[in-house]
Amino acid sequence: MSLGPVVTIFGFGFFYLVGAVPAGVALGFSPALTAMIAWCGYASGAAVMTLVGEPVRKWIARKLKIPMEHDPKKIVWRVWSRFGLFGLGILAPVTIGPQAGCVLAMTLGEKPWKAVFAISLGAVPWCAGFAVAFGQASRLIG
Repeated sequence: MSLGPVVTIFGFGFFYLVGAVPAGVALGFSPALTAMIAWCGYASGAAVMTLVGEPVRKWIARKLKIPMEHDPKKIVWRVWSRFGLFGLGILAPVTIGPQAGCVLAMTLGEKPWKAVFAISLGAVPWCAGFAVAFGQASRLIG
């Protein structure tokens, strides 16, 4: 196993989980191994945000005008009240990614490592699903 493809899959997972598994399968890795490497990259993307999260969190809250006090009239708070942290964790892999998902969770008041856990856990079903789908696709093609 060469380091270059592993870094590529990890990098895809860090920034864009949806592309990581197809890239890994295209590079000749097994779908299961690709999913694990992609998940590690994705979880690392969320973890990095806890290290630089506070300044970024404040900037995002200011830029998106997210009020720090709970206001049920604001759409951000209505969505957060309805779906919560684990809803964000499930949606982040295919929408905003790990970095933005983690920062958004922290902006809405979650503890950093709780946000990382939820964001990382939310990627597991997506990685498994992509591995199965692209594993089947690679068998049909090749």
